[in-house]
Amino acid sequence: MNYYDFKLVDGFMFEKFAVSGAAKLKQNLKEINDLNVFPIPDGDTGDNMFRTISGGISEMEKEPANSVCKKARALASGMLLSARGNSGVILSQIFYGISTGLEGVEAASVNDLANAFISGAKRAYETVVTPVEGTILTVARESVDDIIPLIDEETTLGEFTDIIVNRMNVSLANTPELLDVLKEAGVIDSGGAGLYLIAEGAYEAIKGNDLTLGEPAGNAPASVDVSLFGKDDRFEFGYCTEFMLRLMSAKCDVDAFDEKIIIDYLSTIGDSIVAFKEGSAVKVHVHTMTPSKALEFCQQFGEFLTVKIENMMLQHNERERRIAAGLPQTKKKRAKFATCVVTTGSGIIDIFKELGVDSVIDGGQGRNPSIKDFIDAFEKINADNIFVFPNNSNILMAAQQAARIYEKSAVRVIPSVNLGQAYAALSMLDYSSGDAEAIEQSFIANMEYALTGMVCRAIRSVDYNDVSVKNNDYIGFTNKKILASSPDKTEALTALCDRLGVADKDIVTVIYGADASEADMERVREAFASRYSGKEFYEIDGMQEVYDFIVIIE
Repeated sequence: MNYYDFKLVDGFMFEKFAVSGAAKLKQNLKEINDLNVFPIPDGDTGDNMFRTISGGISEMEKEPANSVCKKARALASGMLLSARGNSGVILSQIFYGISTGLEGVEAASVNDLANAFISGAKRAYETVVTPVEGTILTVARESVDDIIPLIDEETTLGEFTDIIVNRMNVSLANTPELLDVLKEAGVIDSGGAGLYLIAEGAYEAIKGNDLTLGEPAGNAPASVDVSLFGKDDRFEFGYCTEFMLRLMSAKCDVDAFDEKIIIDYLSTIGDSIVAFKEGSAVKVHVHTMTPSKALEFCQQFGEFLTVKIENMMLQHNERERRIAAGLPQTKKKRAKFATCVVTTGSGIIDIFKELGVDSVIDGGQGRNPSIKDFIDAFEKINADNIFVFPNNSNILMAAQQAARIYEKSAVRVIPSVNLGQAYAALSMLDYSSGDAEAIEQSFIANMEYALTGMVCRAIRSVDYNDVSVKNNDYIGFTNKKILASSPDKTEALTALCDRLGVADKDIVTVIYGADASEADMERVREAFASRYSGKEFYEIDGMQEVYDFIVIIE
């Protein structure tokens, strides 16, 4: 159906437009991923943005009401916990701001939409500690700057969206002029491009050419083995109860509401409590024998958006069955201190576990952990203080957001942006002081002892500072700075080490990628023996993807 001349948007239309936008993004994931400032095959902006919005669509599809505010609210709530990568976190905040702007609106006028989009851009800027122009933030803001005077009560939905999409296109094309790294790489901003595609997909639906995702955005619910809890079983472990509560102005002071009220009450009837407030919504998790009491207490402050109650005896009895089958599982006692690391590659994961890391989140290419992944990891760790090493600047924001949300532990995010920093810090793991702040500062200080470089193939030719890179060459780089390039991977590695100043260091550790052959390893050994004799040389079969070599110099 063609909606171009419509002047009101209802909830079902809003959902159709959002789905079409997500589908347009999905169709172009490779193009967005390839808009990487660095000419290496680790771009995952498109994947992160799509997984964020598809998580929101999964929740939105469960909302039965033909209401714009309820559909927008469900979309934003789902995106919040599905958000991953910097672009995904920012995208979730844009839609959260849109949801806030549509609060109480059952059918949105063009003016309502304009104000909601302004709210979305504003929210995104407020979320980022140091906003950078030339990014998705700019594209969001410039699409709605001074837009109100351009519309009136006669403006149709199609005319309005045409203005938005064209403005986004102009803003996106200008991003290299605002950000030198984009200009130097010869690309536009990938996050801004993803946002533009979502808008373009929504516009297609408005014109009657809506796109579909081809399959449900959410996962099919897991089947329940009801045989695990019989009529004569003893009920011991209660219910895992989760819900999203919309605070209502008629029942409480929404702005002043403190979720600690809920936490304090739930502590009297259960445990494993998580409750956090986002705007006028409160997400709650509790293990309790009496879920009805939790629901009744919280309903005095608002109404439920979603409710999920699961019998934990099923989980317990499944665990007992696994123990009987020779697969024992034990629940860890609560610790005072624990660590959580994001990394990838089976060999690297094993090394961190040997260093004493309590939880490793797999954070490989296209698999940046979501905020919910972090929260789930914190819950399993079960410690008073949790130190998190994101090991990637594109994961840092999601980790920080999860740390703010999670209240059962004091979560401290160590600002590691590469593997070597975490490796150096955790190699000197020491909890003996018993002081969380002192331990945190020690981690931060110790990670500065290491330099980390990576080697992988280039996916395009580029001149970067004083290094000329040809497509398919091997490039050596550190912290998004290219230092070496060669058709030979071992030569690229040694040139990288030279530029990193290995001559003045004592220890060199080379981590081999998943595709490394024994011949590759032998060439590295020979090169290092002749070139860097006298240095302590260590090898790890990391099995990581993307990077042929990772080198840590200490």
